[in-house]
Order: sequence, then structure tokens, then C-alpha cells
Amino acid sequence: MSSSRLIGVGVGPGDPELVTVKGVNALRAADVVVVPVMDTGERGRAEATVLHYVPAEKIVRVVFALNERTDRARREAAWDAAGERVAELLRSHSTVAFATIGDPNVYSTFTYLAQTIGESLPDTVVETVPGITAMQDLAARSGAVLTEGTEPLTLVPVTAGATVLKEALGGSGTVVAYKFGRQAGEVAEALRETGRIENAVWGSALGLAEESIRPAADLDDAPLPYLSTLIAPAPRDGGRGGKL
Repeated sequence: MSSSRLIGVGVGPGDPELVTVKGVNALRAADVVVVPVMDTGERGRAEATVLHYVPAEKIVRVVFALNERTDRARREAAWDAAGERVAELLRSHSTVAFATIGDPNVYSTFTYLAQTIGESLPDTVVETVPGITAMQDLAARSGAVLTEGTEPLTLVPVTAGATVLKEALGGSGTVVAYKFGRQAGEVAEALRETGRIENAVWGSALGLAEESIRPAADLDDAPLPYLSTLIAPAPRDGGRGGKL
């Protein structure tokens, strides 16, 4: 009997036009498509995006307690329950796709799910289809250049603390910050202290009706959407090819 397949499909930051052809093919070829939802039940970005390409009856909504960040025991229980639900689907279907915003290998729910399935159903073949990330979309929409020449690129989740971001901003390369909305004031302070605020830009709800793209200089203490993304380009002298 052949092994079942679990495919993590990156569906981009929210704009349905940014799902790759390979991603769409994987979603349509799967027997079922799992989308993660919060225990409050509202439709998330992954589900909204997938609905552009597959019928609703093919979608299975699985609660992952994505909004639980304080009660670890409750979060772990939700993860275990979600893993078992997906395992049930794999026992009865040959191919299960899991849709995740962005890329399945970049701060993705899929990483933890794949680990859980690997332990409970070790014969399952796990694959991923890459997706366009929020930093790529924000760079395209804002005109910010992520890297040139030999510049490094550092990606920081601000949920790790503003100090981690400040340390990254002290370097010479471009810094991208994810999930900084609730600490917007601290992020603005770090940018100002390191002299990196002038060319920095932030965005949220990219590709959606409520999209917002603004200069980082406009940041204050007001909270922003949790999934806001920031790009602080590397300091550049304006020359062409100087860092090659």
C-alpha cells in the first residue's frame, strides 16, 4: 500500500494572484485541503486565498489556536488535536494539502504539523511548495530593494523582542521585521536609535482591500495589525554596483 502525502503549500501573503502555478496545481490535485483557523472560527487569509482556486466542499478547517500565546498547555492541547485531525485525513486520503500564508518553511504553522505527522505517521511523505513571502510582496509594492551586491539580509520576528531587532539594525544589511504590529512604538524607537528610520517602510494586509503601506517615520505607539511587515533597507551610498 502506497504512503499518503502531506503537502505544505505556500499561498502567499493574501493576494490570490500571488499563488504560484505549482501551488494552485497542488491544491487542486489534493484530495482535501486543510486550512488553519483560530478557535474563534473566523476565516483566515489562507482559507480566503484557497477559495479562489478550489471549491469550499474540498476544504477542511482545522483549529490550531493561532491566537493563543499565553496559555501554553491550552496551545499544546490544540496542536495535538489539530495533528490528530490531519492524521485522520491522511489515513483516509492519499494526498492532503495544507495551505499556509507566505512560505511553508518560513515561520509557518506547517513546520509543527509536519513534525507531529512525522511522529504519528512516519510513512507519510511530506513535501512543500514554496510561496511568495510578505517581505517580497512589500518590497514589490513599496519599491524597497531588499539586497544589493554582497549585502546580508536579516529576518527578525519581533515577537522575539525589540532588542533582537535593534541588534540586527546595528548591522550593515537590510533588516526585515515580521509580526511587529503590537510593538510598533518599540520598533520605531529602535529605528530612530540606529539611524535606520528614514528609508524604512512597513505594510499590512498586502493585496487586500484594507492594505496599508506607509513610511516607518509615521510609526507611533498605536498598535498595528499583528502580521505587519517592516523593511529597513541597508544603508547605501547611491552608487551602482559598489558592493559587488
